[in-house]
This record gives sequence, C-alpha cells and structure tokens, in this order.
Amino acid sequence: MPAKEIFANCDDAVADIFDGAVIMIGGFGSFGGLPINLIVALARQGAKNLTVIANQGGVGFELSKRIKPGGYQDIGALYEKGQVKKFIGSVPALGGMPPSSPIETLHREGKVEIEMVPQGTLAERIRAGAGGLGGFYTPTGVGTPVEIGKEKKVINGREYILELPLTADFALIKAHKADTAGNLVYRGTARCFNPVMAMAATTTIVEVDEIVPAGALDPEQVVTPHLFVSRIVEVKK
Repeated sequence: MPAKEIFANCDDAVADIFDGAVIMIGGFGSFGGLPINLIVALARQGAKNLTVIANQGGVGFELSKRIKPGGYQDIGALYEKGQVKKFIGSVPALGGMPPSSPIETLHREGKVEIEMVPQGTLAERIRAGAGGLGGFYTPTGVGTPVEIGKEKKVINGREYILELPLTADFALIKAHKADTAGNLVYRGTARCFNPVMAMAATTTIVEVDEIVPAGALDPEQVVTPHLFVSRIVEVKK
C-alpha cells in the first residue's frame, strides 16, 4: 500500500490549484469539519475564477466577529479576495446580520453567480458524481424556482425533477486523523460533507489533526479509504 503525498504545510498542498478550477470544500458551515487552514492557504495562493461547491458560502471575517469574539476565517476569505465566480450550495450566507457577508455583497454587484441547491439534493448530487452516475430524479424542489430549466418527469403519478451529478478538480476536506497510507477517520459530526466530497474530486487534499503510521487506525473506524485521498497536511491544534 503506497504512502500518500504528505506536505509540510497547507501552502505547498494547494500551490497547483489553477485559475478556473472547480473546488469542493467540506464541512457543514463555519465551524466543525471546515478545512480552514487549506482555505486560508488558497486565499494566499490567489487562484481566480473558481467555482466553489460547499454547503455554506461563509460569513467572512468582519461578520464572524458578531458570532465569535475575535472573529474567525471561513470560506468568506475566498470571496474577500475576489477569487470566486460561482457558488453551488445550500446556504450562501447567514442573512439578516449586518454587515453583509462577502458573497452577499458580490452577488448584489453581479460579480458572483449563485446556484441554490437543497441540502439533501446537494449531498446526493455529489454522491452521484462520486459514483459515476448520470443523475437522479427527486421531488424536492418541484413547484419552486429550483426546478427552472430542469427536466421533469412523472413517476407513479408524482412529479420529479432531474438533478445532475457534481464533480470537482480539487476537494479541500478536514479529518481528525490520517495514516501515512491516506486512510481517514473523522471526529463526531465534523465528517458531514467531507467523506462524499473526497470521493467526487480528481485531487483530494485533506488537513488533519494528526498523521499516524499505516496500520495504527482501527480499520472499523476508517470512513474514507486511502484510494480517495491524494495529499495530506498535518495541522496541529
């Protein structure tokens, strides 16, 4: 079993992300499971015209100060640097809390496109991409703006819309531990979108709290097998 490429820092791990890339970013929102160190490294790296696929679009540093003393970084860092052209996800921003998040401001200015996807549909579209499927029919979104431009079909007397798979050039994900072979375990609910995104990208880059020798992880606890992991960075808490 070959060892995965282990990087000394996040900057080196994201150095080859190119302009126009499609990036999946794991995590549920602005806290657990978010690969924040990889996100900040990508913001420093500066790749432009990115399409970001994530559950939430982030709140940005200024708005985060209203949520947590001192503030924190999240996906909003990429919008603050003007790196994103399109967001595909369920929750672009947490509205109603001034100041506006970066994605809200840019969308109003016509600088960022937003594709809203119901949360369960988002997970399933990513899973379909990971499995090489051509898409799936779902009743979620029928009769709402979600169905605009999509194929519809009646199955057993009920209307469904066709949702297409999502894949990415890179996935940035967060796990608790990795072994040197690339097997991953997660902590609690922090796994959320991370495992399925790891399977749907050409190159999966993971930041972990700890790297352990191959064989040190209980195989019954491994969620993401090494086959879906390309690069690992250890970021100590």
